[in-house]
Amino acid sequence: MRKTIGHAIAGVAVLAVAGMVLSAAWAHGPTRQKVRESIEINAAPAKVWAVIGNFQDMSWLAPVTKTEGEKGNEIGATRRLTLTGGGIVDEELYKFDAAAMTYSYRITAVDVKVLPVNNYSSTLTVTPSADGKGATLEWAGAFYRGFPNNDPPPELSDEASVKAVKGLYQTGLEALKKKIESGT
Repeated sequence: MRKTIGHAIAGVAVLAVAGMVLSAAWAHGPTRQKVRESIEINAAPAKVWAVIGNFQDMSWLAPVTKTEGEKGNEIGATRRLTLTGGGIVDEELYKFDAAAMTYSYRITAVDVKVLPVNNYSSTLTVTPSADGKGATLEWAGAFYRGFPNNDPPPELSDEASVKAVKGLYQTGLEALKKKIESGT
């Protein structure tokens, strides 16, 4: 009789553990998304860096109407971007290497209606182009969708967040290329 009770208890324990494992698998939340876009610019890398290398100036990005910030390019520097339509994005610089022409920043506050992301970080890097005649500018970001729980509404889904960031990067890089190559 003791063996039967022991087996029954062991069986219940195994079922309980299996149930917890399955429910954890079903409760999987959002996964980190990544977007990486780059563009070739017919200009020296130093010229491209001169336009994007000041963390306090993001005037090259079309939706940005105003940039305010503190601490220049120091680690921990902050900037507030005011966007067309009144949206606000607060960002913080956490890596900066002028010699390597790269910096990384994170968004510290944004309304998901402005950009449907959470826990967003991004890096801009300028390198000589493969043919040596210009520069390559890469903009890479990692983030979670705008809705942190399961079953997000369509406008805050993984797909919506990737589409929004990819669109921002592509539009920004194209505008920057045009600005630098035309000299305006």
